[in-house]
Amino acid sequence: MDKHKFTIIAEIGSVHDGSFGNALKAIEAAAACGADVVKFQTHIADAETLPNAPMPSYFRGEPRLEYFRRTAFSLPQWKEIAAHCAAQGVGFLSSPFALEAVDLLEEVGVKAYKIPSGEVSNLPLLEKVAATGKLVYLSSGMSNWTELDAAVTILKKGGPLVVMQCSSAYPCAPERVGLNVMQAMTGRYGVPVGFSDHTLGMAACVSAAALGAVVVEKHFTFSKLMYGSDARHSMEPAEFRQFCATVREAAVIVAHPVDKDELSDYQDMKNIFEKSIVSARPVRAGTLLTHADLAFKKPGDGIGAARYSELIGKRMLRDAPANHKFSWEDLS
Repeated sequence: MDKHKFTIIAEIGSVHDGSFGNALKAIEAAAACGADVVKFQTHIADAETLPNAPMPSYFRGEPRLEYFRRTAFSLPQWKEIAAHCAAQGVGFLSSPFALEAVDLLEEVGVKAYKIPSGEVSNLPLLEKVAATGKLVYLSSGMSNWTELDAAVTILKKGGPLVVMQCSSAYPCAPERVGLNVMQAMTGRYGVPVGFSDHTLGMAACVSAAALGAVVVEKHFTFSKLMYGSDARHSMEPAEFRQFCATVREAAVIVAHPVDKDELSDYQDMKNIFEKSIVSARPVRAGTLLTHADLAFKKPGDGIGAARYSELIGKRMLRDAPANHKFSWEDLS
């Protein structure tokens, strides 16, 4: 992982609603908007959920088992999805929700994994992912520090790791974003940190970038009116395009500290806007200058106004009219 690269993940998840064509088109749309990585969810329904598993409060459209079965893709389809990501110039990423999903994604040839918040305590899954030695993005939305510590300990045995602050609320209120937790992760784990966003706007990700996130993730959809669990909490393409530009600009700002003593870029501006010391009135040769003889006017390419005290008490070597821009050759 390039620790200096800032990454934007477009979370498509299951917003395709099982349509393979929509999945491919979503990749194209996210890439066109400026995403670096497109993320899916790899569900193998019978391997991850019981038939009577409850539905979340924010989506009660159909039983979970039926939903995951209906929206799942086959291995050949996943391979084509990964290839389409490559063709569009974006990385392919997916969250496995079962051990069998890891096996499937390995056959697809993934280069990285995303551990979703609900799998942080699934230590067998984490051990299997860590054994691949690949880059892992670990989301933390449902976990306390003890649970997260255990997950990080396992995943550090594998490949590169990025721990991502997340609040599992749909949508997430600004008061619950918790970027203080993201900052604490840096010192606690000694790995790069990121932010998985469930708010409805851009401010949280911009703030995360300003506070050191190397990756941000945002839900993406064609339309908030689409069916499913995530669409109404996602960004549509026009907004996502602006989101990418804004967050990336914030990351560039943070990545380029400025030396306040390096003023070469401002020299022309200093000459135009700052003040030089000039004569406030005609001054005859031999005069010992006083404060009353001095005025301070643009441009700033003479003796700077800040040095006025160095002129007081100096003797004029020649006559000077009013508004004469003093030089050191005028003085003894």
